[in-house]
Amino acid sequence: MSKNNELKGIEKITTTLGKETKFNGSLKFSESLKINGRFEGEIESSGFLYIENGAVVKANIKVGSIVIGGIVRGNIEASEKLEMLNTGQVFGNIRTAKLKIADGVIFDGKCEMITNSDGIDIFSSKVEQVKKAIQRV
Repeated sequence: MSKNNELKGIEKITTTLGKETKFNGSLKFSESLKINGRFEGEIESSGFLYIENGAVVKANIKVGSIVIGGIVRGNIEASEKLEMLNTGQVFGNIRTAKLKIADGVIFDGKCEMITNSDGIDIFSSKVEQVKKAIQRV
C-alpha cells in the first residue's frame, strides 16, 4: 500500500486499541478500528480493520476490508479486500474478494478468492469458465 493510500485509510479510523491494550473476547464494530496492541478472540464487522505493525491478533476475523501490518493468527474473511503490508504476518486461512500482498510478507495458510456472481460476464467467457463459475455460486 503506498504511503498516500495508507494515510487515507488511517484517517478514516474511528476507534483505536492502543499499543498497551490487551483485549480478550468478542469484538463487533460498524465503521473502522485500528489495533496497535494485543487482541485475542473473535472480530466481526462490515467495516474496516487496520492491524498496525507490532500488533498481535489471535482471532478469527470476519470484516469488510482489512490491512495487516502486524501478526495475525487465525482465519480471516474480508468480503471486500484484504491487504498485507511488508511487515505483515498471517498464520491462518484467508478468504477475500480482492487480495494485495507486499514483498516480505509471511503467509502460512490457504487462500480462497470470493467470486462475485454479479461479475460473471457469460458473453465474454468460455463455456467451461461459465460452468465452473456457476457451480461455485
